[in-house]
Amino acid sequence: MMKNRLWNSSVCFSFRGLRLSLGMKTYRLSRAGRRLILALLVGALLIWLFAIWSFVNTLGISLNPLALPASLSAALRSGLGIAEIVPALLMLVLIIANPLLIWNLLEEWSAGYTPSESGLCFESLGVRLDVPWSLVRGLESDDDDRDEPRDELVLSSDVSTQITNPLVRFLHRQAFGSARLPIYSGVADRDELLGVIRRNSVPAVA
Repeated sequence: MMKNRLWNSSVCFSFRGLRLSLGMKTYRLSRAGRRLILALLVGALLIWLFAIWSFVNTLGISLNPLALPASLSAALRSGLGIAEIVPALLMLVLIIANPLLIWNLLEEWSAGYTPSESGLCFESLGVRLDVPWSLVRGLESDDDDRDEPRDELVLSSDVSTQITNPLVRFLHRQAFGSARLPIYSGVADRDELLGVIRRNSVPAVA
């Protein structure tokens, strides 16, 4: 029994040593980055709830799913003026757009990047993308007019097809497209991760 435990420990130690030698460190959001995302999530949720409340009160409709069609039909038949239509449309845009924003923030919250000799693995909320270094065409930075740096990997093909769930695939694509991968600004040791990407990309990323 003791011999088996020692063997298992040596295998585990060897595996960890192999991961370290290959540079297989997973980069995730720092504590400061998580605090920022949490604040943005709370703000987005409050705006979404306010938009629903304003939309309902502007049109005078019911939130009861059973009564909603009848109340909405009655509001339309009564005739709506510009003073009701414009605010209602603005609130409707917020009601639709805010869940997408909330998803993007949640994906950033749980994002993890694991570089290896073969490529970069990105994991978050049911998303797992294995990006070979040969697909990386460039690393675009947009730091000039932003308080937080933003970098995106530009890829030569669509890697989002690896996401089997159609809804999750759509939610992931709507943020950055199908051939880009964000390197979030709040990632801990972000400069180190960017350095690994630049060293391993083919052709090398300037």
